[in-house]
Amino acid sequence: MAMSRWSYRADQAVFPLLMAAAGAASLRHASIRQTEEWLGCLLSGVGAWTFLEYVLHRWVLHHVPPFKRLHEAHHAHPGEFIGTPAWLSAPLFVLAWLTLARELSRPAAGGAAAGLMAGYLAYSLLHDAVHHRRATPGGWLARAKQRHARHHRPGARGDFGVSTAFWDRLFGTATTIRCNGSRRRGR
Repeated sequence: MAMSRWSYRADQAVFPLLMAAAGAASLRHASIRQTEEWLGCLLSGVGAWTFLEYVLHRWVLHHVPPFKRLHEAHHAHPGEFIGTPAWLSAPLFVLAWLTLARELSRPAAGGAAAGLMAGYLAYSLLHDAVHHRRATPGGWLARAKQRHARHHRPGARGDFGVSTAFWDRLFGTATTIRCNGSRRRGR
């Protein structure tokens, strides 16, 4: 969805507030053990986000209408501010938190929800950076920009992970560029 610069970057303000709310709500009167549980679930939530990001990007954004059409607009105009607005993404994460709270302890649900949101925020910041920031040659961001640029090439069928290449490597969708410029899958 095309957005203004402000709307495109609203996640950067909204999600830290939601993460703080998840922390405050789930850690109020928490014991040391419950705080440790919260931290463990936070880390698990971040890891779960990377898998969810891969799944959503690979199958939903590239195959399911109307998401496919919106994502094709992003591929056609990668420098534009096209993405998921915070008014849509934030309620989905709150719903995930409420769903987790029905099945898990308060600290576990809050930690997992905060971890999912932290993962999404990291993804959002990195995706913005790979499209709109300069990178030091040879640095981490430069490599992330190169990997994401391979995904944006016409006909590309790989490199779906933005925040990590782990799932692309695991599922054989990581691509590399040979010295002669030809593409190949895997390593």
